[in-house]
Amino acid sequence: MTNTAMNPALPMPPAAPADAVDFFTARLRFQTDVSDVHYSLDSDDPGFVLVDSRGEAGWQQARVPGAVHLPRADIPARAAGLLDPAVPVVTYCWGPGCDGATRAALALAQLGYQVKEMIGGIEYWIREGFPVESATGTEQRPADPLTAPLGSITCAC
Repeated sequence: MTNTAMNPALPMPPAAPADAVDFFTARLRFQTDVSDVHYSLDSDDPGFVLVDSRGEAGWQQARVPGAVHLPRADIPARAAGLLDPAVPVVTYCWGPGCDGATRAALALAQLGYQVKEMIGGIEYWIREGFPVESATGTEQRPADPLTAPLGSITCAC
């Protein structure tokens, strides 16, 4: 048996399998990733509305095509006019170092919306080579080979 006290990756032993099932199931209920969002948006019916929760400057700089602009601070006043409560919502913000999408998801959940957060935000959307829109049109950069599979829409995980 490995001495987990001396192993920095395992300072505490892993959870029991049943607890791990509960935890990872919950994560998947609350989060989705950029590849899955991209794949869904390319279908005829993605089954959700994608919400960009950043401010005006971020929205103008670049956004996911088809996203609805609803800054977190505006959610209480504007959500009902933009979103159908029967349609799930996926939120995104800048990237993994920003909790704006989490705060937006919380605000929407408090209003009764079913909501998930797109982990990675627009940063990983761009790093995976997906298109963005701005005032100058649509732009698409090559995928970052250190963060995304080349020549494939998904990592096949």
